[in-house]
Amino acid sequence: MKSPIFLIVIALALTSCVSSKKYTELQSRFDAANSENVRYKTELASGKTRINSLEEAIESEKKSNLQLQKTLSSSQNLLADCLAGSKQGGANIAKLVDEIKESNRYIQHLVNTKNKSDSLNMVLTNNLTRSLSREELRDVDIQVLKGVVYISLSDNMLYKSGDYHVSDVAGATLTKIAKIIKDYKDYDVLIEGNTDNVPISRENIRNNWDLSTLRASSVVQELQNKYGVDPSRLTAGGRGEYNPLVANDTEAGRAKNRRTQIIITPKLDQFMELIGQAPTEKSN
Repeated sequence: MKSPIFLIVIALALTSCVSSKKYTELQSRFDAANSENVRYKTELASGKTRINSLEEAIESEKKSNLQLQKTLSSSQNLLADCLAGSKQGGANIAKLVDEIKESNRYIQHLVNTKNKSDSLNMVLTNNLTRSLSREELRDVDIQVLKGVVYISLSDNMLYKSGDYHVSDVAGATLTKIAKIIKDYKDYDVLIEGNTDNVPISRENIRNNWDLSTLRASSVVQELQNKYGVDPSRLTAGGRGEYNPLVANDTEAGRAKNRRTQIIITPKLDQFMELIGQAPTEKSN
């Protein structure tokens, strides 16, 4: 077994054999690998968030399916009662059977519609997440909740403190978000401003209601005028300090509550029309 002193001498000899240029190259490769590792960790965290959103959607779907199963069971019980106690002609029974089949087709139609909407939302979310850099993801939070895509932007990135004009720094991020919005033309977009509970009173800004609404309006106009998003798809709204994510009793909490959300949803009229349509093909 070689002594520690011998090993130290060998290590020093090997180190002295590595040139400064080679050492610098190895250090650069190490730094690059370390940066890549950080990026993978960020993507992993984002993936966990999307998994949580999917689990919530699955749980909601289970509850909906349970209710539909109860409705189907009730219809089947009604049919059984008719078969057991009714002396009427087979025409009424056949009609009831057809109604049950039609109900089953409609239930499947609703499930397929919901699954299609969820799939589109996840594709939208993945495309946006991949387009953002690691630095941008520090100020952008993307979630899918109950079939709706929420993009939450920190006010530090969008505005100066107490101001509502969109900063130049936010341009690169808004460019990527605008592209996603324009790619998915069948979605409406609500821009929602939120503040902390610290009172504000400035010229033309009476309170946090004004500030949150002005900020949402600024983002809407930026998307329309600078990035060419169809204004008929946009809505601006402010919720002031009354929609906090966490308590406002710390600076970190207040910073989290100061945000502008871009909420992407299927067009309501088209979605309701799609749900209301009966399946075009009837199964035997």
